[in-house]
Amino acid sequence: MIPLIGYCDRLSGRPGDTIEFKVSSIAAAPFTARLYRSISADPNPAGPGIIEREVPSAMDGSYPSRVQKFHPGSYAIADDALPEAVGGGFRLSAMIWPTLPQKSGAAAKGAQAVLSCGDIALVINADGAIAGQAGGKRVAASEPLHSRAWYRVSLTYDGANNSLTVSQEPLKHGHEAHGTVIAPGLRLSGTPIIGAMENAPPARPGDPPHAIGAHFNGKIEAPAIHDGAGNLVAAWDFARGFASTRIEDTGPHGLQGKLINLPARAMTGAAWNGDEMCFRHCPEHYGAIHFHEDDIYDFGWETDFSFTIPADLPSGVYLARIHCGGHEDSIPFFVCPPLGKPTARLCVLVSTFTYVIYGNYARPAYHESWHQRVAEWNAYPWNPAVHPEYGLSTYNFHSDGSGVCHASHKRPLFNVRPGFLTTGIGEDSGLRHLPADGHLLTWLDQQGIDYDIVTDQELHDDGIAAIAPYKVLTTGSHPEYHTARTLDAIEAYRDQGGNFMYLGGNGFYWRIALHERETGALEIRRGEGGIRAWAAEPGEYFNAFDGAYGGMWRRNGRPPQSIAGLGFTAQGNFTGSHYRRLPASKDPQVAWIFEGIEDEIIGDFGLSGGGAAGFELDRADTRLGTPGNAVIIARSEDHDDETIMVPEEMLTHIMNWSLQPTEDLVHADMLYYRTPSGGQVFATGSITYCGCLPWNNGDNNISRLTRNVLRRFLEG
Repeated sequence: MIPLIGYCDRLSGRPGDTIEFKVSSIAAAPFTARLYRSISADPNPAGPGIIEREVPSAMDGSYPSRVQKFHPGSYAIADDALPEAVGGGFRLSAMIWPTLPQKSGAAAKGAQAVLSCGDIALVINADGAIAGQAGGKRVAASEPLHSRAWYRVSLTYDGANNSLTVSQEPLKHGHEAHGTVIAPGLRLSGTPIIGAMENAPPARPGDPPHAIGAHFNGKIEAPAIHDGAGNLVAAWDFARGFASTRIEDTGPHGLQGKLINLPARAMTGAAWNGDEMCFRHCPEHYGAIHFHEDDIYDFGWETDFSFTIPADLPSGVYLARIHCGGHEDSIPFFVCPPLGKPTARLCVLVSTFTYVIYGNYARPAYHESWHQRVAEWNAYPWNPAVHPEYGLSTYNFHSDGSGVCHASHKRPLFNVRPGFLTTGIGEDSGLRHLPADGHLLTWLDQQGIDYDIVTDQELHDDGIAAIAPYKVLTTGSHPEYHTARTLDAIEAYRDQGGNFMYLGGNGFYWRIALHERETGALEIRRGEGGIRAWAAEPGEYFNAFDGAYGGMWRRNGRPPQSIAGLGFTAQGNFTGSHYRRLPASKDPQVAWIFEGIEDEIIGDFGLSGGGAAGFELDRADTRLGTPGNAVIIARSEDHDDETIMVPEEMLTHIMNWSLQPTEDLVHADMLYYRTPSGGQVFATGSITYCGCLPWNNGDNNISRLTRNVLRRFLEG
């Protein structure tokens, strides 16, 4: 167990908003909390290092320590118990598509409950066969289930002869299997649970029984309960209310229920045949929910202290730094100015949606040797690859091999911490997301440039009103994940005369959806195309949360080039190269960008990958939305052989979408253009660009170039 760690109920707020902090501490002594403003989040000694400024506040003080537990695993539970016990016989049934009926070491995993009610449960046993348990009796079918195949399963009790029978019937190929045991005097009572059971046996010897455990892995459809005469007691229709965390009982007692830990809805069911790819058009083909033993949404910790943002607290990145017994943690949050009342002319858009989507990404390349650098640099000590129990990211897989499609900030997120090293190899800082975006904030502090912060959440909620008052809007290093509302707001700002700076790479790439009621819950469907951590199952490309087609914005008719002139073209390792000025940069209309710069090579240095152009690169393409008047002023070069074209550009092994040689697409473009309304756009097309800004205390050609652009944009 991590000795001291916490999270907050919301990532951002405005003056007057209250943020609640939840902490788990194993110590007997109280922990302390102090407020700090984060200026630099990079622990690399080659750079400015971690810079945090203490801010006296009402949160400062001591608070009692307590251990707060969390309970992964999704399931559905009825709001009420059965109105009366069912005697004389009963039947529990469902359609299932198991994904982990058997696995190496499966015996240690115990049963997986399909449908349970009190101490009576229809389960998959440790041998992978459908089984039943009731009144201390156990019964199992004669052969194991196959993974990723649909079955009709049931547990039937005949009160006349006291027989308890389980049955599994494959819908396509395979054999039926049954099992029967004598169990006198059974009566069904209690609260129905789908995908789990009460008082589940412990996962490890010596552990206490779980209040609710034995979580199912796979899809469940049409769970139902009947009495001994065949009369319906309860039947839940998962093809209703796809966006909801409620389940509807169509039976006579109205045993409605709720979903816990956000299992995936709008999943293809047993009837799906490929005729319809959208659940909204044929809901009866999408009546399944995919449950996982490691689903997690909200840890549900109690609040230990809260903080109401005062009116005089400047906009910025802040930390609730907690400390106890030699252990510490920093819980970040973002302070925005009052809506419509900017305190600066520059707005920095903080990509919190992207932070959360990547939250607790356990990287496959992780190695324990990274901790040597962590120790040497006094970097953030915890890594999700070591602590997967805190819930993984949408770049990881569930234990059953399916991709994680939901994300939430209502849990500790290691990667959203100052000093977190995404990688511990190479010569650079190895940062992504919040720590990497800190390079921009460090540079603004070095240059004495005032700024406000607006996060993705405010942009989604308030639209263009969140950014309209600002002279300049800039992104950080990697604004990858967006909703339709956030893209609408950015486009409206740009098209109404705003000045927009895109200082990152692989931006505006994936479409996500926000849950309307479960705050902080995000959904990603990794549909056709793109560099994908996993691939959605056929027929499951539409978001359950909003019903929209998921996947890349490019496949939704909004390529990244249509937002900032550049779009994802190549990806490599955590290495950076440089840009070379192009002849077009000498034109008087754009030459001011290079004022005071004599170099032809731009950005051959930096804290991220050692160069300004690296890791993920964007290029211009007029067919995808780059304006015809855009001027490409610099282009990267000399990328290593492991930097390759993204898959959506490839048509065949010898032809790409742009009908250009493959190597010609492996570069980042730097461009500038003016909009018809008089606004200006500057885009760099590289994730590692911001890592150059604070290099050598901001005395470098990338810093000078960016300052030239920002000054011109601020002056109009």
